[in-house]
Amino acid sequence: MGLLRAYSKRKNCRQQIGDSKKSRQHVVDNLQGKGNLSTAYYLLSTEKGIALVMVLLLSAIALVIMAGLIYMLTTGTQISGIQKRYETASEAGMGGIDITYQLAGLRGDTSRTASFLADIAALTPAITTPAGCNGVNMSGTAYTGLAAKLNTPTTSWVGCDNSMVINPGINTTYDMVSTLGTGLTYNVYSKIVDTVEGNSAGDEGLINNRVVDSNSGEIRVMSYPYLYTIEVDAENTANPSERAKFSVLYQY
Repeated sequence: MGLLRAYSKRKNCRQQIGDSKKSRQHVVDNLQGKGNLSTAYYLLSTEKGIALVMVLLLSAIALVIMAGLIYMLTTGTQISGIQKRYETASEAGMGGIDITYQLAGLRGDTSRTASFLADIAALTPAITTPAGCNGVNMSGTAYTGLAAKLNTPTTSWVGCDNSMVINPGINTTYDMVSTLGTGLTYNVYSKIVDTVEGNSAGDEGLINNRVVDSNSGEIRVMSYPYLYTIEVDAENTANPSERAKFSVLYQY
């Protein structure tokens, strides 16, 4: 008796499932017959091709994720390369700034400047300030060339380029150029664009055997240092697009 009931229930379940499928198919067939059922809706309604749709969606998501990762890796590599090239140019520019500092300390003295340039001849430095640059200091002393920029205030300059622009192709737009490095070389251009006159003397080293006052009654003059505004441009000799620029306020 129990076996008969189980068989009857199983038969009824199968009949209900069959009726459900027939009913759903009947609805689909009716809609399709009316011509207003899309292919995608038809496939979803009949449960045909659902696996393909899911695979396509998951593939699209995976493709977007992979494309994003590749873009991030490529961009990171490019940024690292740009940073490396800039840092190298920046180091060359710092070296050029140190040379400019030492040159400014000589205050345009002809003999000491020539000796300094000879000492760093391996860096192939060249002074390019035109002789037509003239200036007069507060004491009325006239200077020409680079000495005018180092010893006289900007307000007295005549024929001197004091713009902040440095054009490597025009040597009158900078005061000095040096070539730094071996193998991979950089041209470093520097220019004094503004000078505020002070009363500090040029660097002549230690000229006495002591650095304190000789007696307690000596009156020391208050020091007003010269102020120089310097522009520096460091460029890769083989690829000028690899460059670093500096604006420096130097007190001496």
